Formats: sequence, structure tokens, C-alpha cells
Amino acid sequence: MQEPPGAPDKDAPPIPPTSGMQADPRLNAPTFAELFTPKLVTVLREGYGAKELRADAFAGATVAIVALPLSMAIAIASGVGPERGLYAAIVGGFFVSLLGGSRFQVGGPAGAFIVLVSASVARHGVDGLILATFLSGLMLATAGYLRLGSYVQLIPFPVTVGFTAGIAVIIFSSQIKDLLGLAIAGEAHGAILASLRADVAAIDTINPHAVGVAALTIATIVALRKWRPSFPGILVAVVFAAIATALFDLPVETIGDRFGVIPSGIGAPAIPDFSLRKIAAVFPDAFAFFLLGAIESLLSATVADGMTGRRHRANCELAAQGAANVATALFGGMVVTGTIARTATNVRAGAHGPVAGMMHSAFLLAFMAVAAPLLSYAPLAALAGVLAIVAWNMVERESFFALLRGSRGDAAALLATFFLTIFRSLTEAIAAGVAIGAVAFIHRMASAAQVTSEAPLIRRDEADAPPGERSAYVPATSAGAGTNVAIYRISGAVFFGSAASLGLALDRILAGEKTFILDFEKAAFVDSSGAQAIRSFVEKARRQHVEVIISAASAPIRAELDRAGVAPPRVSLAASIAEAIV
Repeated sequence: MQEPPGAPDKDAPPIPPTSGMQADPRLNAPTFAELFTPKLVTVLREGYGAKELRADAFAGATVAIVALPLSMAIAIASGVGPERGLYAAIVGGFFVSLLGGSRFQVGGPAGAFIVLVSASVARHGVDGLILATFLSGLMLATAGYLRLGSYVQLIPFPVTVGFTAGIAVIIFSSQIKDLLGLAIAGEAHGAILASLRADVAAIDTINPHAVGVAALTIATIVALRKWRPSFPGILVAVVFAAIATALFDLPVETIGDRFGVIPSGIGAPAIPDFSLRKIAAVFPDAFAFFLLGAIESLLSATVADGMTGRRHRANCELAAQGAANVATALFGGMVVTGTIARTATNVRAGAHGPVAGMMHSAFLLAFMAVAAPLLSYAPLAALAGVLAIVAWNMVERESFFALLRGSRGDAAALLATFFLTIFRSLTEAIAAGVAIGAVAFIHRMASAAQVTSEAPLIRRDEADAPPGERSAYVPATSAGAGTNVAIYRISGAVFFGSAASLGLALDRILAGEKTFILDFEKAAFVDSSGAQAIRSFVEKARRQHVEVIISAASAPIRAELDRAGVAPPRVSLAASIAEAIV
């Protein structure tokens, strides 16, 4: 059935309101059901037939081919078995597409989570990881239903670029062991500096065959992307490396050597271990999963919007991400989010809607059922090469250096987020980056606030009045004995960041006029601190017998000034400067 024009869940760009009309937003506000109706329903309402199914099936198969080796590589780098990544891609990816608010989003394990997941596994084991994934799903769903998605999108751009680059550095450093085939006991080395020290200490155990396999994998992916971009470069490279390893009997560690045979299916769901002690222990990890998952999923959905001209519903998407993480935890998978690489591949492959993401999960399950024994032959050096490419692609190099050349505030937020991600934690990095970005924004807003005079910079020279018309000089009353009307425009945001400098500027402009007109036509808003600065000026003017007229103040600004006591009879009000002069 064709969806009626103007339906709230239609993902076409909205029609702007008629100029000059300000309708009450509550009259056309969408209902809860309309906001959280999955995009799948929207697509089915548009009409869905064999043509659309073929397009989605082809796109789903294409994405599954990309996701198969990538999911295993991310899981292994995170310190869990490759099957955990496949469970996440199959179960989590299915629910992301089934319930999501993005038409083209494809979910699964993401490289950005490698740092968080590996740390969680090191501290709490796989059971702790599954519980943290479950809790993060509940947090994501709660955030969606509380309609916090719009606030997640307020994360400053330098923070996003900074933590993404920091994660990429950690991912690459974590793969040095397998890239070089180093003989180091244990799956994780801990912090990045400890990891690098362990790599250097074991440099004598370098395996030239592993280096060759990794280099062959990287070269194959790069070459295919350049000359055959339609080919599934990652899968071709891993298969080629596995064949070469088996054919020449190379002494290179494979998935089977480290993890054994990969299961050929998904087991029955199981409830994670719920105990107050365990929940308290994994809660910080769950919150970190929630924070990064919300940012990554909405960023990926925004990228899909830019590629297709459609729009996603952020809160519905968060709710779906929450359901997907709860589901993947029940089946033993790792944390799930929307991924840019798979989503972009989905769009480029000609997907019509969310069915493509669901088909991607179905194809992955089929691959797992048919080819699970063969997957065990994939060399770990080849998967490390895949992640080296992933890390390189994660870094937004052009944006990174552009931000460094930009304002000091953006550069500070970028570098703080980048280094804290590498050497401390992602949560601390995002908190610090957002705080620095907020301070930089406040400084910019404060700098934009201005008090400008409507009078000429050089006053006209006038003769003194005749002696009979002049009064004697009395210091207490002569400050306001002038005859001029001074007009000053206040522009920008009059708030706590600009209140002090604005107050000083106003105090300096009392220069003998009888009347001051403060025009607020270009003022963006006034908060309580700004209103108090205006009140201080008004009180000083009254002591000097100077009348103050507030002109062109909007209703919100008038209300704030009124709360501060800047209201008649202390001041006069006018709709415009012309009215104030009259």
C-alpha cells in the first residue's frame, strides 16, 4: 500500500514551512508510534515487490561477503573467538535492520569497539562482556525512548575525529603481534605502551612468512580497491592468503590453530549471569559501550543519509540498537552498532531498504553453516592485515590536519580526545573533548556579543549655550545634563560568558546624554547573568538621572529582563528605535 503524502515516518526531506507563519509545533507533533515505527514498515507501505526483493538480496549478499572476514577479524582482535563476531553480525545485524530508524543501516561488530571489548574481556572475561553488552542494549533502548538521540548528535566534530583516530592507533598497535608473527604469550598486552614494549622485546621471534602473508593481504586489498573496486577485496585477500598458506604449508598461525573449529551454527539463547556484584563490576564497560554505540550508529546513519538523500530517525535507531545488543548478548555475541563500511557498501550495492540488512544476516548464517570448517584455515596474519587497512581508513586525515590548522579551541579538543583515547580511556576522552569544545564555544559566543553605537564616531562641535540658559555645575547632578540621545545596539548572545565584558562596555558609555536607547533587535538571547549586567547599567544610569529605553526586545528577552527587574518604571519599552526616539 502506498504511504499517503506527508506521513510522519516518510524519510524524504521535509517541506519547509511557509515563510512568515509560525504554527504551534504541538499541533503537528508526531505521536510515539509514528516516531518509533521501524523504517521497514515505511518501506513496505511504499510497496514492495520482486524487483525490490532482488535488489535487497543482491545488496545483502554483497555486504555479507564483506562482513564475513571483517566480523571474525574484529572479534579476534577483541580477545574473543571469531564465532562471537559472527553471532553479533547475524543476530545483531538482523535486529538493527528489522527495528531501526534508518533505511540503509547495517549493524554488526565494529572496529571502533576493539579497544573497549578487549579491555572488558581482560577484566571480566567473556561472561562479563556478554553482560556488559546486554546492559548497554538496555541503556541504548532507554536513551531512544527518552528521545535523547538528538543530544547524542551534539558531540563536537573534533571529538569524533579525535577519538576515531585514537582508536585507529590502538587497533594498529594491537595487530603488530600477528602482522609480524611474534611469539608473545597471551591474547592481549594491556595498555598501548605495555603492548609496544612486549612487541619490541619479542622482535627476535619475527616470522617472515607471517610478514609476507600480511603484506600480501594488504597489497591485494589495496590493488583491488584501485583497479577492481567492485570486487570484495577483503574476502578475496583472505581467501588468497589461506590458499597460499595451505598450498605451501607455511608456518603461519591460523584461526583453527588458536581457536579450533568454528561452530557451524548459532546455539540456543541464554540469559547472562545477573548478580548485583557482576552488574556493578561491568557497569562502566556497559556505559562505554552505550556511549560509543550511540555515537557510531547515528554517525553511520547520517553518512547513509548523505549518500541517499533520505533521513533517519535518531531515537528509533537508538532503540533498535538497544534491542540488537540485548538480542546478540542472549546468543553469546559481542557488542553491535551501525557500521559505516557495511552501510556504505549496502548503499553502493543498490539496496532498496532494511530488507537488505536482514538478508545480509541470512547470508552470513548460510556461509557459517556451509563453510565453517573452511574458515578455520584463515591465517591470523591475513586478518591482522585486514585490520591494518581498517585502522588506516578510520583516520580522517584531511579533517584531522584541517582541525589542527583551525582555531585553538578545535585543535585543543581534537588533541585532548586523541591522546586521552590512546593513553587513558574512551569515556574520559569524550568527556574532556566535549568539555573543551563547550568552553571554546562559550568563548566564541562571548566574543560575538557586541555593543555598537548608532552615533557618529566624531561628535559635531557645538557652541556653548548663552549664560542665561546654562545652569551652574553641580557634580552630583551634572553627569546626565546633556541633551543628546545615545543609541546603542546589542548584538549576539548576552549570557554568562559575555555578561562581564558587556557590563564594562555599558558602564563606559555614560557620557552626558539624557536618554539611552538599548536596541535588542540583533540580540540572540539573554540569560540571567546577561540580564543582571543590563540591570546594573540601568541602576547606574538612574543614579545619574539618565532615562533608559529598551527597544525591539523579543518576548523571551523581555521576560528574562523582567525577571531581573529591568522593567517599567525602571526603564521604558519601545517596539523600535524610531518609536523610542519619538
